[in-house]
Amino acid sequence: MSKIIPTGREVFFGENELIVSKTDLRGRITYANQVFLRVAEYSEEEVLGQPHNMIRCPDMPRCVFKLLWDTIESGKEIFAYVVNMTKRGDHYWVFAHVTPTFDVNGKITGYHSNRRVPNRKSVETMKELYKMLLAEEARHADAKLGMLAAYDLLVKILGDKRVEYGEFVFSV
Repeated sequence: MSKIIPTGREVFFGENELIVSKTDLRGRITYANQVFLRVAEYSEEEVLGQPHNMIRCPDMPRCVFKLLWDTIESGKEIFAYVVNMTKRGDHYWVFAHVTPTFDVNGKITGYHSNRRVPNRKSVETMKELYKMLLAEEARHADAKLGMLAAYDLLVKILGDKRVEYGEFVFSV
């Protein structure tokens, strides 16, 4: 897949629509609904078996994905504001609910995500936070160290507000 260049254009989906996808344990897409395919501008053949981060927008801090993966791998659900990128380089914001999928023995077998249209005021708040986290990530020559430093900054911001991430996303 060739590198996609961000256009800076935002695209939207319907207030009553849900973007749904499922992945295996490694984050490879095993299911994508028609809304996902339409908004992201991919065919089912193009996404199945591909890493879910194929729609990752460079405006999305890596440290938020660390938080997301740490949470769902521990068996918990998470809600998060995420900005994704389409096949053409446009971007779209979602309010995501990501959950682990369990087998009958309670073992995690994959992940499921429902995304809905986010509150626009909340998106503006998250844009500012994400700019700050991206700046922290960029201050470090080593990408992993940058991501960890930004994660620590996010934890500090949440600690200063005396809220967990889940409480924070519902308060913005």
